[in-house]
Amino acid sequence: MEPTAAKTILLADDEQFIVIAYKDGLERAGYTVVVAHDGEETLAQAQATKPDLILLDLIMPKMNGFEVLKALNADTALVSIPVMVLSNLSQSNDEQEARNLGAVDFVIKADISLKDLLARIEAFFA
Repeated sequence: MEPTAAKTILLADDEQFIVIAYKDGLERAGYTVVVAHDGEETLAQAQATKPDLILLDLIMPKMNGFEVLKALNADTALVSIPVMVLSNLSQSNDEQEARNLGAVDFVIKADISLKDLLARIEAFFA
């Protein structure tokens, strides 16, 4: 059986510690990781790489995550890319808005370990 190509994940977060930790963990799990540090860069990277999944923070410079979700929805080339929101915003209305804008999952960063996040990503791709 042929090995499947590594899935590409676009990690969009402006917190350097999060980026380093998640990128390392995702790459050790076999994923190809592309990083964006603000909303505009997230859209540019999504256009350039057409990732299999976007891990999107909501609080970022230039464009917040909600604005990124709206822009992805408005672009026919990007609308089909699944987005998993990773945020420290824990209000239920934030989750509801993200899901209304197409997010496939909503994860509170403070409440999840890297191991559990990887399990959710694996389950999503299964």
